[in-house]
Formats: sequence, C-alpha cells, structure tokens
Amino acid sequence: IIISNVDPVASGMVKSLARPGGNITGVSRLTRELGGKRLEVLKDVAPKISRVGVLLAGDDESSIEGLKDYEAAAPMLKLALFPIEVRAPKLDVMGEFHKMTNQDANALVVVRSPVIRRSAKEIVELAIQHRLPCMCEGNDMVEAGGLVSYSTSDTEGFRRAATYVDKILKGAKPADLPVEQPTKFEFVINLKTAKQIGLTIPPNVLARADKVIK
Repeated sequence: IIISNVDPVASGMVKSLARPGGNITGVSRLTRELGGKRLEVLKDVAPKISRVGVLLAGDDESSIEGLKDYEAAAPMLKLALFPIEVRAPKLDVMGEFHKMTNQDANALVVVRSPVIRRSAKEIVELAIQHRLPCMCEGNDMVEAGGLVSYSTSDTEGFRRAATYVDKILKGAKPADLPVEQPTKFEFVINLKTAKQIGLTIPPNVLARADKVIK
C-alpha cells in the first residue's frame, strides 16, 4: 500500500490507476499536480504579489517535476517565478533567501520534500523575517509558521489507505484495487503569520479556509 506524492503511473510504480498490476496499490496525494491551484490561492491571499521565489530541493526529481506545474500556471496569473534550489547535505537556506530578495521576490512557494522538511522551521522563520507570503504544500509547515497551504487531507489519505489494508487482509489482490485519487482538499491559513508580515487576508478568502490558525 502506498500513499504517493508523485504520479504513480508516470513514476512507474503502477501500470495504470484503474488496474495497477503487481503487488502495489494505494492512494495518490496529487502533491505535484496542484501547483497551479496553489499559485491561484496564493494570489488570492496576497493580490499584490508579482514575483515568486520557488524553493525546492535541486537533487529531488519529484520536486523538479513539481516545478513544471508552477511554471505552466504562472503566466496566466501574471506571476514571474524564480526557482531557488537547495541541496543536501548542507542546505544554505539563508543564502538562497538573499538571492530571492536580490531578485525582488515578494512571495514564496516551498516545494515539499524530505530535504526541505528538515529545514521547515528555518524556512518559515526566514519567510516571516523577509515579510514574504509563503505557500506550503502541506499544512504541517503552516502549523510551524508558514502563511498558507493547499493540499489533500493527510487524515483522509491515511484513512483510505487503512481501508485498503483491510481489504487485502481479507483476500483482495492489490493488482485489482484501483489507485484512488483524493477527493478532499484543505486550505489552511496561519492568521498569526499574516499579522507578523503585515498582510491583511481578504475577508472572502478567509471565509474559504478549512482551518484558520490564530
């Protein structure tokens, strides 16, 4: 059973969503397919933004693929993107933030990956220091101080994965169980962070949030 951040078909994990084949099935989180929606939400939250830094792990293939979705959506939203790569084992996050400010970035997107998550606290603190509205790919970073996130529900994903485990234990074959696409998405806003960076969230956008951290 997998809970995948990447396209399980494109990555070769399964033959198709409907008929995965082999011994793998599970739930796709669409982490890499929501870039356009996240930029749209970020623009709704901070309408004046125009130049967005995209912080990603440069040695993570999934992150690089995810960047493409942001790049495809940016022109329609009249946003200029500046990819900023960090690499393990030493992540010079502070240095990369200086690069963003030198390019007059006025917002930030953080592409989720294991490498990035290890520096999550430092990243959100630097975003606040530089007064950058920060879009995260998971609500865990918003709870740590990021401004907003738009993602599938982790709770729902784990619940559905547990249902598949139950079916397999009762004799179902993984090859016959389709990989499920998410049906529930969560929009989370950290209002405390908004106040720290001097941003007033439009009331109609605030009303759309599934969770508001105060």
